[in-house]
Amino acid sequence: MNDNTIRCPWCEGSEKMLRYHDEEWGVPVHDDIKQFEFLMMEVMQCGLNWNMMIQKREIFRECFAGFDFNKVAAFTEEDIQRILEVPGMIRSRRKVEAVIHNACCFQRICEEFGSFSEYIWSFTNGKTYLYMGHQKGDIPAKNGLSDRISGDLKKRGLKYMGSVTVYSHLQACGIINDHTEDCFRYQMLIGITDTARKRRDNEG
Repeated sequence: MNDNTIRCPWCEGSEKMLRYHDEEWGVPVHDDIKQFEFLMMEVMQCGLNWNMMIQKREIFRECFAGFDFNKVAAFTEEDIQRILEVPGMIRSRRKVEAVIHNACCFQRICEEFGSFSEYIWSFTNGKTYLYMGHQKGDIPAKNGLSDRISGDLKKRGLKYMGSVTVYSHLQACGIINDHTEDCFRYQMLIGITDTARKRRDNEG
């Protein structure tokens, strides 16, 4: 049984990071609003660090209507100006515009597949992938699976969807379990997921 004081090293920076790691990171997500939140936080993170995103999470929720993508898709120039004036908000017009644009693309994916979750989980047939070697801490920034999903999301018009961004999202929403083997969440998540073990050379 894993010691519940041992965690993945990346989460040790703050109390909010610890809670995010212990309660959310790697738990399978099938709720579209949460999918949109996680994915758009990755968009906001580009060029910055994840600890900053976690610290500003409530500000993002305030700015983007709790990440209700149907509401965000209807945002106007007035909303963009409002968001950029919120204290503590990342003042990047390009990123704010990308979130709004992506909300519209997100809606179209939902219309086609029934939900965004159905769409993204279809790439692994509903399974959580556990790659050999990752649990030892040998974790890549991207892989064949994230390349494939990134390419498809870009074709569907989404912005800031590079393979590194997508790989981080797959980790966050439980499509890939990248907790280290000694982390107390590793076995816990294996116990609640339909896991498929994958070789590093068969990562697509």
